[in-house]
Amino acid sequence: MAALEAGSLMGAARSLGAHQPTLSRHISELESQLGVALFERTGRGLAPTTAALALADAARQMQAGALALGQALARRQHSTQGTVRIAASQVMASCVLPPLLAELQQAEPGIQVELVVSNGLANLLRREADIAVRMLRPQQASLVARKVGEMQVHPCAHRRYLQQAGVPQTPQDLLSHRLLGYDRDDTILRGFAQRGIALTPQHFALRTDDQIAYGQLIAAGAGIGFTSAQQWRQWPEVQPLLPQLKIPPLPCWLAVHREIRGNPLVRLVYDHLAQGLGRALQ
Repeated sequence: MAALEAGSLMGAARSLGAHQPTLSRHISELESQLGVALFERTGRGLAPTTAALALADAARQMQAGALALGQALARRQHSTQGTVRIAASQVMASCVLPPLLAELQQAEPGIQVELVVSNGLANLLRREADIAVRMLRPQQASLVARKVGEMQVHPCAHRRYLQQAGVPQTPQDLLSHRLLGYDRDDTILRGFAQRGIALTPQHFALRTDDQIAYGQLIAAGAGIGFTSAQQWRQWPEVQPLLPQLKIPPLPCWLAVHREIRGNPLVRLVYDHLAQGLGRALQ
């Protein structure tokens, strides 16, 4: 097309930013593949043959298609429209992410978010999510993880319960209170064991591994439970207890599959979450 429009190899090479001998070789190869001569070399340049003129419209359509393809790819690479799937735990998805996702929607209305509430990492490995927010650092080599903050955990209870049962003054006092624990998850039991307090599941009057139900039990005044500051701050009548009891914070990791980290859309959401989580977990 460049040779046809320019009328000479020199003009075609100039418009394409190519070398004239290279362009001449390509035209010769095309003529060989088609089995027809496309140009006649004259003293004034190139004269298109009847075959070249007959193919011109089809060639222009191919040229327009290639240009449209390149433009579509460029728009996709720089687009802020599309869908990103985010996986997060129950507490993170219900207590921390909602305001951050609302900010994202306001700043980037073209981005659609699918929030997958899950406590496992398998969804990232199976490509069921693009980004995961986790309280445990992923060990899989195919995942890239960034620590964005820490979630502080405190024992806490509703004021109504404390008015009835009293306020514990020492960790040992907890044994005389109605405690809320997990069912099959032994995190709380291990935490007490590290402080020399041996507990069994029977020490906990109510037990559940569902993080939302667990938090609602605390908010309802069912007893003393252990939860994050981001969660208990949502309940005005719930107060933290035993400030001297230093519970190791839960690190918050932002994970993404290595192969899609360079996706501009995923990268934009990833950076937004990293900045927002850093503020929310302070």
